[in-house]
Amino acid sequence: MGKVTGFMEIPRELPTRRPVEERLRDWQEVYRPFPLSKLEKQGARCMDCGIPFCHQGCPLGNLIPDWNDLVYRNNWREALDRLHATNNFPEFTGRLCPAPCETSCVLGINADPVTIKLIEQNIIDRAWDEGWVKPEPPATLTGKKIVIVGSGPAGLAAAQQLRRVGHEVTVFERADRIGGLLRFGIPEFKMEKRFLDRRVSQMEAEGVIFKTNAYVGVNVDVDELRKGFDAVLLTGGATQARDLEIPGRELKGIYQAMQFLPMSNRFTHGDVKNENGRILVSLVPPYGRTDEPVPFISAKGKRVIIIGGGDTGADCLGTVHRQGCKSVLQLEIVPRPPDRRAADNPWPQWPNIFRVSSAHEEGGELEYQINTKEFLGDENGNLRALRTVRVNMEFQNGRLLFPEIPGTEEIIEADLVLLAMGFLGPERSGMLEQLGVEMTPQGNVKADQNKMTSMEGVFTAGDMTRGQSLIVWAIAEGRHAAHGIDQWLMAQSDLPKPLEHGNQLRPFA
Repeated sequence: MGKVTGFMEIPRELPTRRPVEERLRDWQEVYRPFPLSKLEKQGARCMDCGIPFCHQGCPLGNLIPDWNDLVYRNNWREALDRLHATNNFPEFTGRLCPAPCETSCVLGINADPVTIKLIEQNIIDRAWDEGWVKPEPPATLTGKKIVIVGSGPAGLAAAQQLRRVGHEVTVFERADRIGGLLRFGIPEFKMEKRFLDRRVSQMEAEGVIFKTNAYVGVNVDVDELRKGFDAVLLTGGATQARDLEIPGRELKGIYQAMQFLPMSNRFTHGDVKNENGRILVSLVPPYGRTDEPVPFISAKGKRVIIIGGGDTGADCLGTVHRQGCKSVLQLEIVPRPPDRRAADNPWPQWPNIFRVSSAHEEGGELEYQINTKEFLGDENGNLRALRTVRVNMEFQNGRLLFPEIPGTEEIIEADLVLLAMGFLGPERSGMLEQLGVEMTPQGNVKADQNKMTSMEGVFTAGDMTRGQSLIVWAIAEGRHAAHGIDQWLMAQSDLPKPLEHGNQLRPFA
């Protein structure tokens, strides 16, 4: 490393967030720009640690020490090449990934880890600003045709890899715009959609064909996939949301997060109508049953309760703040995590500790160890309150249980409830049932080491086969599947192949 004492001399520094009162008035990203001169110093904190455990933490196997050092040496163009060697979309991961690489950083054993995620994001952002990122169309064509179903990060990564080695690649997306949950699930304040749009434009210039409103199993027959293409890749995600089937679930005012967030994103994009004072939003499949506009779900002036304390819950939290909710309470059934690593959660494992996102900084309350037992409504069928109870968390005979604490029942008034309790896997009806692919006991699509399903020539990647996971895993899975497809079609492949290694992926075979 160029600055062998950098980690001792330079403290960890992160960009500041815009003031809460300012950012709640818009949908722009919350962080201020970080000076490049300071960023180069942050790169100097990367140690010559012998075994870089940040590789263990990153499913993509990013060459983190290399580009940290190159940024420190002001060699940004070469740092971009190192970054793109393992990651198709670092501007996505640099904004949305929770950075397991940083929690595995060797410096993090007894000090603040290197700002890996910040450096990654700034390399790619500067590269776009400088015009270094160009379309890379293939030099020769193979004549092979591949269809990818789903345009989330796994599908996009696979599409770009496969096109660059000369295959004809078509991406089917059932919504009316490309991006999957990157487009409709992630709020603008976490990632502005202009970053997604420019990548889609780059891929179109490389020759990737995108077809929207193509709902395989509904308005696109699965036989078209098998007959019209040499290989099929399924990257439809894990979109079956976990529900809360308790008394009162039928009341008006209770919605899944993935009903609410896509509608809010469409509202910010301008997909709205105003008819006689009612705001209507276009909500095409998969988030709506028809193309007809539906009444907008707004949190303005309402008492909101979010059930679920993960990333999706935080996305809902930041969104209802910007919509002008009257109050917001977030409920989580598990106990509050500790502030520091527990004894049974040592480095370099992912630390199960208490974290505060930018959305939590903006207001609202977060309560732990609360279970909702019933939704209560008024005479018109509208939600008015929740009946809750405090619980403990216990393991008994290998099972996780939440026994109630006597005398802790409570009625909490609410006008709007958002369910953000995670996902159960891919939707089985339609495409998967018609294809007849084998499923795992966990409810995901079963795949072999090359990401091929039980059906010859049909592959799968991302949350559809892993279950609900991180964006960095989705990109790694897409790259892995691209290698498997290329190998199957051509008998050999020069594409990078992330390898199974314990519970992580490595970048090369």
